[in-house]
Amino acid sequence: MSCALLEFDQVSKVFPGVKALNGVSFEVHAGQVHGLLGENGAGKSTLLKILGGQYRPDGGRLLLAGQECRFHSAGDAIQAGIAVIHQELQYVPELTVAENVLLGRLPTRLGFVDHAAARRLVADKLAAIGVDLDPAVRLSELSIAQRQMVEICKAVMQDARVIAFDEPTSSLSHRESEILFRLVQALRAEGRALIYISHRLEELYALCDSCTIFRDGCKVATHPVMAEVPRERLIADMVGRELHDIYDYRERPAGEERLQVRGLRGAELPHELSFSVRRGEVLGFFGLVGAGRSELMRLLYGADRRSGGEVLLDGRKVSASGPAAAIEAGIVLCPEDRKEQGILAQSSVAENINISCRRHGLLGGVFLRHEREAARADGFIERLRIKTPSRDQEIRLLSGGNQQKVILARWLAEPGLKVLILDEPTRGIDVGAKNEIYRLIHDVAESGCCVIVVSSELPEVLGIADRLIVMREGRISGELQRAQANETEALRLALPDGAPSVQ
Repeated sequence: MSCALLEFDQVSKVFPGVKALNGVSFEVHAGQVHGLLGENGAGKSTLLKILGGQYRPDGGRLLLAGQECRFHSAGDAIQAGIAVIHQELQYVPELTVAENVLLGRLPTRLGFVDHAAARRLVADKLAAIGVDLDPAVRLSELSIAQRQMVEICKAVMQDARVIAFDEPTSSLSHRESEILFRLVQALRAEGRALIYISHRLEELYALCDSCTIFRDGCKVATHPVMAEVPRERLIADMVGRELHDIYDYRERPAGEERLQVRGLRGAELPHELSFSVRRGEVLGFFGLVGAGRSELMRLLYGADRRSGGEVLLDGRKVSASGPAAAIEAGIVLCPEDRKEQGILAQSSVAENINISCRRHGLLGGVFLRHEREAARADGFIERLRIKTPSRDQEIRLLSGGNQQKVILARWLAEPGLKVLILDEPTRGIDVGAKNEIYRLIHDVAESGCCVIVVSSELPEVLGIADRLIVMREGRISGELQRAQANETEALRLALPDGAPSVQ
């Protein structure tokens, strides 16, 4: 094994009332991919912010090639040869791809920025790593997945010795993920030191040489050969307990047909789509990014305008006038992009829980009942085990898993809930929080509701769903009962040209 290129030596970080990191020590070697594992709030992202110069440690040392480093800004870390690709992407939306990639290092000619040269440089690098993007396009015009690839390209072009990835595939399509995997392997072969954070254990096993596990700000263990560590051991180290069946699947008798979707069409889904869901059923939707799953759910919920078809709930037509009509009928949606579409970021946990259902309890139809709303919020915080200092905490300060629980609490507070749609419910969420959300899904189904779960993670939908619908290119390509559903068959329906692999 080569020498340690990067070393954390007893690194600590304290925020008011919270010890985010407590004496963390481990090494990352040149030519190695080192995985960081742990639940949300375990300290992984705080460590990356120290590495990237955004935070200064309150104790301990950071060593690069044996030399202690003290970064006062992100610029210091970049100058030292460190690139950090954060889960919350950092870009300027009104600048072009080329300008974002070369920000601070744009080529000049006669004292002015040479935009043509910048576009050529970035176009060559994008082509070299297999990304098909126009360097002249503004970031605001790109999808989240495409913006993620721009951040990755920026890190590669900085020629960094150390590159850290924080949940890099959370928004990527299958093809983009494969590009990333090949890139990580190429960077390792060049002798760079790589840190890789992901909640997807299959990715970590496929890519990482070694790993360190965090829990509650402390290092639990470092494993020099990740491939030799059983999956169950990693999960137990992360959550502090054994999780024998993370999906917590429960057999339920099939109820009567409750939701019927007939010939639904929209601007982005021109082909008629039909399916039904039974009372107490968990119906999974699987497909690659771009298959049309989220677009279908938005049509069903009324967030996007329908061009045809109808939705029936308990035999009655649901108005297509918008989300308000769907909510009144009992259909609710936890959206794919929870930060942009699911939460009121500057509002409190209590406000986010009560924002929809309060219409049922206004005093005189006008005045808020603050005591009732406070009690409701406290009840859901306890029931769903939402980790927050209080109901008055701004939701933006909570982890992704706890934000998702707040959105779920909002819809569970609806007295007429009949259909719960969850689009990528565990994206970017740690294994312990996933288990809690899966248990909640089954609890909701057992109450008689229909639950629809959309996920890009095939093991997830296979693990929790009673039945699976697969989509491809805007159409429903097949349906699988739980007894017949497996990865091979689901991927055959999702991919016309074969199943993906990480090699």
